Amino acid sequence: MTQQPPPAGAAGPSGHPDGAARPPDLPERVATLYGAYDLSTVPAFAGGFINFGYWARVPHTAGRRLTEADRVRSEQDLYRLVLDTFGGPRGRTALEVGCGRGLGCALALREYGLGAVTGLDAHPDQIARAREVNAELLDGPARDAGRLEFVLGAAERLPLPDGCVDCVYSVEAAQHFRALPAFAREAARVLRAGGRLALTTFFARTPAAARELPALLPPYADGLDVPYVVDEVAAELAAAGLREVAVRAIGEEVWEPYDRYLAQQAAPRDRWARRYLTAYETGLLDYYLLTA
Repeated sequence: MTQQPPPAGAAGPSGHPDGAARPPDLPERVATLYGAYDLSTVPAFAGGFINFGYWARVPHTAGRRLTEADRVRSEQDLYRLVLDTFGGPRGRTALEVGCGRGLGCALALREYGLGAVTGLDAHPDQIARAREVNAELLDGPARDAGRLEFVLGAAERLPLPDGCVDCVYSVEAAQHFRALPAFAREAARVLRAGGRLALTTFFARTPAAARELPALLPPYADGLDVPYVVDEVAAELAAAGLREVAVRAIGEEVWEPYDRYLAQQAAPRDRWARRYLTAYETGLLDYYLLTA
């Protein structure tokens, strides 16, 4: 890894300081890293995805150097882990909340045969990038018309009608949501009867751990991430009316391989990214898959 997100107050690659031309309703740090800075170009997030990856399915990782191809595979496999929870979603409709460049939406269409996918993101720059990156799918043959679209909107106020999708999923975005209970209610609202929700990201293990995380990890201190507690997240999903809420910890297949990948790259300017493994090993946070 040769590049890390800039410190708060620093300029991004385009020269814009934090908060410059900030989209409404977005915290400064979120607006900058997903706007002017474009976090998807950081080498640690190879391939344009922005997630830590799920490494269990990457073949033969023990005892060898992890490659950029492995890194991309891990990011794709995190999406596959989530989409597999829908149990054969071919022909069904789905909403991805926090879609970034829309690469996961394209994977869902191509590999899982979903009838239609809507990618939603709160940052207009991300929506513009998603439309550019996926132009071929968006402008494809008539049989594909309407199967993919990208919509600007917040997780807490989904700009979709009631009961309009079969599946709602989110991959490493919920840590940015400013009001997770509101997202839970909105997800329940837009799901059809019998619909399914799946989200994956990192959460604090306990309330005490949540209080400690900002001192260890700058994204919690500078307003990028919110230190939600996993059991509280699950309770909010249930309170919103979602049933059969299940929590699965998957950190064993996330943190160590991701840290090993970082360690094998050129020395980064900022070393704090490797503190996620420390946070995991000391019991402060873990990576989770939640379904309902």
